[in-house]
Amino acid sequence: MNQPTLAVPGVPAALHRGTDDLPWMPLNEGVSFQLLQVNVEAGLWVLRTRFAPGLTVQRHRHTGEVYAFTVSGAWKYLEYPEINRAGSYLYEPAGSIHTLHALADNNEPADVFFAIRGANLNLTPDGKVESVTDAGKILKIYRRECEAHGVPMPDVIGA
Repeated sequence: MNQPTLAVPGVPAALHRGTDDLPWMPLNEGVSFQLLQVNVEAGLWVLRTRFAPGLTVQRHRHTGEVYAFTVSGAWKYLEYPEINRAGSYLYEPAGSIHTLHALADNNEPADVFFAIRGANLNLTPDGKVESVTDAGKILKIYRRECEAHGVPMPDVIGA
């Protein structure tokens, strides 16, 4: 019989969040997300995001690195030929600029985990910064949406 492993005294414990532990909240029309972890001081935000089929997200530039893993559905950056499908991993270096598009023929939302350092600089068509989303702002958005939907603030790691 397997016995549970106990944490080692004096060693930080691993933190777990199950798929149903954090509520899905709207971010923009056609986009919902779960905020899994945030560290405002380090500029880190980790989220699971679902994009409706056919949705195109505003073109943006990253000030830090982004790591993405696709769970289901398919999406791409309009600037590149590669398609991210279930099981795909994508690395985005700091400074990258792109426009996320969930494929219109998806039978389900594109479901993607993102670990983001720094900010998303959301760009106008002529390349000027229109708005900024970073760890602090995404935490505020998540808290606001939870409150608006009558959901107690979930136990986001680091919040």
